[in-house]
Formats: sequence, C-alpha cells, structure tokens
Amino acid sequence: MKLTKNRKKIKSELQAEKKYSVADAVKMVKSFKFTKFDESIDLAINLGVDPRHADQNIRLTTSLPHGTGKEVKVLVVTQGPKEKEAKDAGADYVGKEFLDKLKSGWDDVDKIVATPDMMPELGKLGKVLGPKGLMPNPKSGTVTTDILNSVKEIKAGKIELRVEKNGIVHVQCGKSSFDETALEENIKTVYETIMKAKPSSVKGTYFKKMTISSSMGPGIKIDHGNI
Repeated sequence: MKLTKNRKKIKSELQAEKKYSVADAVKMVKSFKFTKFDESIDLAINLGVDPRHADQNIRLTTSLPHGTGKEVKVLVVTQGPKEKEAKDAGADYVGKEFLDKLKSGWDDVDKIVATPDMMPELGKLGKVLGPKGLMPNPKSGTVTTDILNSVKEIKAGKIELRVEKNGIVHVQCGKSSFDETALEENIKTVYETIMKAKPSSVKGTYFKKMTISSSMGPGIKIDHGNI
C-alpha cells in the first residue's frame, strides 16, 4: 500500500515503542499536524487500578493552568434565585425545564451542574446521563449550592479525571494552536494530580503508561518517569 506524504513523515520520525520526554513529545505532536482545523491534543493514561473497587474508582478534578482551549457548554439545573446566579456565572443553559429535554435525549452540553434539590429528579436519568459522563457528582463539584464558582471554574479550564472500566483515563490537555510551554505545563498538572490520587490499596505499578496524540495524529508515548 502506498504511503501518503504525511504517513511517510510519521514513519520516518516516530519510533513507535520509544518513550519521549514531555518536551519532545509535545514538539512531535505539534509537528504531526496535517489538517487545517485546530486539533484537540489528548492524553490517554493507563493506570494499574481496578475501578470495580470503590477506592480505586478514581474520579477527581483539577484546573489546567492554560485551560483546554475548548468552549465548554454548561447546563445548570436549578430553580429560584440560583437561576440568576447561574446566568451571571456564564452558564449556557439554565433551569429545571431542561430535565424534559434531557429525558428526550438532548445532549448539546458538555457539563451539567445541579443544586442538591434537583438530584432526585436528575437521578432518574442515570441510564441516560451516566454513559455520556454527564451525571453531576459531588466529588467533581458539579452538585453544589455554590453555582457561581462551579460554573466559573469549569469555564476557566477545570477538568474531570475519571478512570474508565479498563483502567484508562482520557483527557484533553489543549489544542494544537497552544504553544509548547502551555501544553507541557498542562500535561505536568494532569500527571501530578493523578499521582497524588494513588489509592493505598493498589498493588504493583500504579502509573503504567501515558500517550499523547492530536485528533488526527498518532499516539506518542511519554516518559512519565522523568516528568
């Protein structure tokens, strides 16, 4: 099969099994940009955890120093005076009337924040919201009475790090338009946050592998031992 010019560049420059320093991996992921749009830069982190055990089901948040570059659409499910607070904070959608839209499958939203009084109703939508990662949760600060700060933090680049069933955490750490330093600092923040969250019950290697890639580019292994 004939290789395209782009594939030839990747094949000649990327050593598939090599682990690169954060700086080199960032340079490389930016050099493998072959599209006109501003691609997402994503991390895939393999952890030696078993999410079936409650204490190893890692779910936490951190604020990236340079944000993700993504415009995050936020829905706040609340009522009364809290609706004004949500609007003032910059929420894209506000009100408990969105419960019916969510029930019908509407999901043009990236994060849902709710006041505790709304959770009995939202809880009924677990099968709809859970698989999409949209269910509000006190651990991630999305079930709260402090709507103002919650929405502002999400808009400013607060992200959720959540381990999937296979022990992998997927997270966006920026855009291809970010400069190298911004991407490096975001990656280091993600790494340090996950390392601090190591459950005491984990046996063997906790942080197994970290790979960086752009939306359309190849995975590049990072030498996380030297971060």
